[in-house]
Amino acid sequence: MAWTLLGIAGVLEIAFAYGLKLSEGFTRLTPGLFAAATGLSSLFLLSMSLRTLPVGTAYAVWTGIGAAGTAVVGILVLGDSAAPLRVLCIVLILAGVIGLKLVSAT
Repeated sequence: MAWTLLGIAGVLEIAFAYGLKLSEGFTRLTPGLFAAATGLSSLFLLSMSLRTLPVGTAYAVWTGIGAAGTAVVGILVLGDSAAPLRVLCIVLILAGVIGLKLVSAT
């Protein structure tokens, strides 16, 4: 259950970052509220997963999902660069997240 909560928290972290972009520095109300809600929800679910998962593993997975997912959203939705080395780095982040899950004792 903790891994599921952590995965959802990671997805909410992606939504949070996207909401921040859309809020234009919290100058737009609806995207700003979306960013605040998803950010707080993400932190709440991360804290719930920390009841059973080691903090280092959970935090690394949470930030990895958020970083890689936000980069993918940037490429697919916002027109960010999809340079091969950038994509390779995203794949490496995801490989680290998967690796941490595979070697976790919980």
